[in-house]
Formats: sequence, structure tokens, C-alpha cells
Amino acid sequence: MSILVLGTVALDNVKTPFGQRKKMLGGSAAHFSMAARIFTPVNLVAIVGKDFPQKHIDFLEAKGINLSALIREASGKTFQWSGEYKGDLNTAITLNTELGVLSTFKPKISEEQKRIEYVFLANVDPDIQRHLLRHMRSPKLIALDSMNYWINNKRKSLLRLLKQVHIYVANDQEARSLSQEHNLIQAARALRSFGPKMVLIKKGEHGVLFYNDKFIFSLPAYPADRVVDPTGAGDTFAGGFMGYLAKSRIVNMQNIRKALVFGTIAASFNIEGFGLERASRLTRKDLNKRLAHFKKCILL
Repeated sequence: MSILVLGTVALDNVKTPFGQRKKMLGGSAAHFSMAARIFTPVNLVAIVGKDFPQKHIDFLEAKGINLSALIREASGKTFQWSGEYKGDLNTAITLNTELGVLSTFKPKISEEQKRIEYVFLANVDPDIQRHLLRHMRSPKLIALDSMNYWINNKRKSLLRLLKQVHIYVANDQEARSLSQEHNLIQAARALRSFGPKMVLIKKGEHGVLFYNDKFIFSLPAYPADRVVDPTGAGDTFAGGFMGYLAKSRIVNMQNIRKALVFGTIAASFNIEGFGLERASRLTRKDLNKRLAHFKKCILL
């Protein structure tokens, strides 16, 4: 069972107290794919410009990512994000964003990919997300991520799209902004009323909150003692979460709990290095070993 992920493949410029990297491979779809690939084949849908290094394409393909739906424009530049982390590294300071070819992106997928049942709409313009979703035949599980920029600038479009998805994924700031509720339980309840049957709120170092009409589940973050670069941790979490659900093929309470744990563990590896440095070396054995330790940390 495979997954189709729509999002960005980017060139990131990141500075943290541990160093600096320029034009490293990043983007929501790339980070998601590094975790999801551990559980299931991944089809990546994105666009890059003429400046995108061939070595990054070779790298993604070497990890088993299907790039047949990755558009490489003959002109224009790849989406770039520049950010800096200070203090506790919980929040990124965005220094610059260049949309490049992303501003005119129209996803194109094959007939086979249109039949994929598990779909993750990673952070990108909700109009682009809707364009892709219209081409899917009969998806079994659709999850959607967004960010404050789209919440503030394309709220109506995002709200219309939420009626068509099963899971809405947001961090705590985004959940409060879209729901207009400060308490996260009330925020989750409000977001549920917008359409998605399940709401997943990422709380960074404080873990994750899952909400639906039947149960609420809260999980702490893995107790990490070294954070090098948090960029893409949320997307890595989503990759582990969706990857496990696609592999299990049954979306029930038990599998959702397990998926949340695997997403949490995957994200804990991502933050240990810059960009995809650590997540790209991640194996199921690594996940299982850290999972065993995590269980000892959270069980009484």
C-alpha cells in the first residue's frame, strides 16, 4: 500500500546555535517522505526549478521515493526558505521566502497515482491542494497540513477544503488561529466542526494531541537531549504517522495510537541533524529501538 504526498521540495537556508547550512535539500514533501518510506512506498508530487541540483534528485530516488510526479521546470527558481532558530529552538524566525516556480504549480499525476488510497496534502497553497484532490479517484484516507500564511491569506479556500479531508494536521499556533479558540481541546473541537473527522495538533516539545468524536489521545514528545535543527520535524512526524496507517491499512483507535507513537519517534531523530541528515539514515530498526526506550519513559 503506497502513499501520495503533495508538498514542497525546497532549498533551505538554516541557522541554529549548532551551525549553518545553505541550499540544503528540504521542503514539506521531502521531510514527510523520509519518514513515510520506512513503512510504505512513497509517491512525491512537487515542483522544482532549473537551479535544483541533480544530486538531490539522485538522493531522493536512492531512498526509494517515486519522483515521476516531480516537475522540473526549465525556467524559474526552486522554492527557497531561509530561517533561524534561537534560544530553545521551538520557533523558527523566517528571514526570507522565495516561492519561485511554486507560484504557478499545477500538480500532474499518472492514472495509477490517481488510484492511490492514502493521500497527504503537505503544507502548500490550499488551491494547489484542491487541484490535486480533484484528480484522486477514491482515496481512503486524506490528511491535510497547512500554516499560518494560508490561514491568514486563504482562510475561505482552506475551510472549503477541510470539508473534503479526513484528518487536519496543525501545530498549536495554527490550531488556535484557525479555530479562534485558545484552549487546545476547544480548538480541536472547533476544527472538527469544520469537516475533518480527526484533528491532530502538534505541540512541539510538548508532544501531540489527537481528537475525534470517539476519543482524545495525548502523547508527550520523546525526551530529546540534543536538538540541532527542528526544521521539518512536523512533516517527519506526519510521515511516520501516515506511513504506519498506510502499512496497517486499518484506521482504528489502536492503529492511530501506534501511528502517533511512530510519528513522534521519527520526529525525534529528525531534530538531531540539519535538514534530512539524520532522517535519511533512519531505519525501522532504529525506530523500534527508540520506541522500546520511549515506552519505559511514559509507562507507570
